[in-house]
Amino acid sequence: MTLTRNEIAGRLHRHLVEASRRFVVEDVRIGGCYVAVVLTGGRIGVAARLKEAVGAEIEPPRASGRFSGRTAETLLEWLVCGAGAVERAMGLAAANALIHPDIPGREEDTLGLMELRPGERVAMVGLFRPIVARIEATGVRLSVIERDTPQKERRQVLGACDVAIVTATTLLNGTLEEVLNELGKPRHVALMGPSTPLCEEIFRGTPVTHLGGSAIVDGAAVLQVISRGGGTPDMRPCLRFVNIMVHRS
Repeated sequence: MTLTRNEIAGRLHRHLVEASRRFVVEDVRIGGCYVAVVLTGGRIGVAARLKEAVGAEIEPPRASGRFSGRTAETLLEWLVCGAGAVERAMGLAAANALIHPDIPGREEDTLGLMELRPGERVAMVGLFRPIVARIEATGVRLSVIERDTPQKERRQVLGACDVAIVTATTLLNGTLEEVLNELGKPRHVALMGPSTPLCEEIFRGTPVTHLGGSAIVDGAAVLQVISRGGGTPDMRPCLRFVNIMVHRS
C-alpha cells in the first residue's frame, strides 16, 4: 500500500473531528521549540515547532485575537490545512489534547521493546541524540537520516533497514508518508517523540508497528517550559513515556 502525502494527518483529522466539536480551547502556548494547546477539562497536547518556523511571527498570520473560546475543531483543521509550521503544530497539539492518553503506571523501555540485535541495520530518521549511545552499544549498524541526506542514500538506508526509528516531526513537515513508502521490509518501525499521536487505529495498514509518545503528568510545568522556549529535555520531568504497539494486518 502506497501512502499519499499527508495521508496520516488526514486520517487523524477524520478520526478526531467529531470529538473536537465538543471541546473548547482554554489556552495556547507558542514557544521556540514546542506548541501546547489546552482544552476543556485540562486536556493538554503538545507538538514540536519546526526549526524553520523559529523567528517567524509568534502568532500564525491568519489568526486574529485570542484562541480561547474557539472549538478544538478550529485548531484541528490546521493539522491538514495549516498555512505554516506553527499552525500545523497547533493542529497536532490539538489532536494530542483530544487523544489525551492515560498516564501509565510505569514506563516501558522504548528501546527494550525493539529488541535490537547485533549486526542489524537501524535507520534513524531525525537525530534522537540521547539514545544514540544506547543503540550503538547493542552492536547494530546505525544510520542517521536528516533532511539534507541525499535522496539516493536515504532510499538505500530505508530500503535495507531491519528497524526504523522515525521522528514524529515528519508528520509536521509532510515527509512521513515518503519515509514509510521507501521502507523495505523492516521487522519494527517506531514513530517516536512527544509529538507522536498515540492513536493506534490511524496507523493500521502502514509499516508502523510502534508508537512511542508521552502523557503529561504536570501540565502547569509543561506550559511554563514551553512559554520559556524550553525543549524536550526541559519537559522530560513533566512527561511519562507511553508505548503502543500497532497491529499489522
